[in-house]
Amino acid sequence: MKIKGVNLGGWLLMEGYILGGRNISESEFKKAFSAKNGEAELAEFERLFRKNFIAKADFRNIALMGANSVRLPFNHRLLEKRPYVYDETGFEYIDEALTRAGENKLGVILDLHAAAGSQNCDWHSDSPGNALLWEKEEYRKRTYALWERIAERYKDCPSLIGYDVLNEPVMDIRRVPLLKEFYAGVIRKIRGVDKEHTIFLEGNLWAQQIDFLKGLIGDNTTISIHTYCPLDYTFNFVPCLDFPGKISGEIWSENKIRRYLETYDKFGRANKIRLYVGEFGINWRGGRFGELKWLDGILNAYDDYGFDYSYWTYKAVAGSQFPDGIYQFAGNNAYVKREGPVYGFENYIRLWKKEKNRIVDFWRTGNYTPNRQLISVLKKHFQKN
Repeated sequence: MKIKGVNLGGWLLMEGYILGGRNISESEFKKAFSAKNGEAELAEFERLFRKNFIAKADFRNIALMGANSVRLPFNHRLLEKRPYVYDETGFEYIDEALTRAGENKLGVILDLHAAAGSQNCDWHSDSPGNALLWEKEEYRKRTYALWERIAERYKDCPSLIGYDVLNEPVMDIRRVPLLKEFYAGVIRKIRGVDKEHTIFLEGNLWAQQIDFLKGLIGDNTTISIHTYCPLDYTFNFVPCLDFPGKISGEIWSENKIRRYLETYDKFGRANKIRLYVGEFGINWRGGRFGELKWLDGILNAYDDYGFDYSYWTYKAVAGSQFPDGIYQFAGNNAYVKREGPVYGFENYIRLWKKEKNRIVDFWRTGNYTPNRQLISVLKKHFQKN
């Protein structure tokens, strides 16, 4: 089937900007939360967050947009209680997501967003600033074992599309053979128990460089790219840029996007696979800077090239940078606190014990506003054959 869907970012791995805050690692946030409130309250916090930030109605919302799938980013710590020891509670969250997706005729792509040791130096791999997955073989062995366990559990699940085995790896070009070796190891483990579901392999440098992967393409294996082009515009790193227009010294238009994607299209045709764009999205600035033209243009290109895709992301606190949500919280309260000095989710640490119920209510999608303009463009393309 063609995959046209949405990412459930910030749920099974919390990201600071999605929750209105600094981009610190989930582990750093939890360490500070536990120091203030204790381990028991941290466990309760995690349980309530995962039950309320994304709930049953959210899968229905996504299906009503015309999407047929969700990509589910998760942290290895959700499932790994200790090295090679797994946490049933974490698996239950994925179980429920697969069930809810199935009830709404949505397929699920399981995305390891943060591997043991971290695969890049960024907050979204739960990294404190290093990528030890490439330095310590033990972390790679743990990741092989984790994927084997995941495949064993979900190989017969009817709503599973497949396994996105590592989100946005980043390593020096001279060490790419190690990434290729790592992928081969994961493939062996998954295929030892599941020969049917699709394995998605992401390119190096945040899923952009893919030529080295062609030797790993086999049955039910495909390549995933992420395309936030041009970055200064889509992330709003340079404010007030227009699309189409001059961005980063070049004129960007729908034709320029097509030329950018042409190399990936040639790779897909040469290797007889349909590429999957696991992430793309834009920071919303009220539609005043051509955001809808950009979205429609890049989706036209994906559809014409035959790419599969998942929009980043479903839900977020509205912010001035980074791609934000189809559903947005645009207001300001004690849990967003745009005036600082503490921003977004780090305010939970101080307020949790006395305002727990209000914080839990704040997470619910009923408090977030659907961006009807974005939804209209996405729906048009989701419903194309």
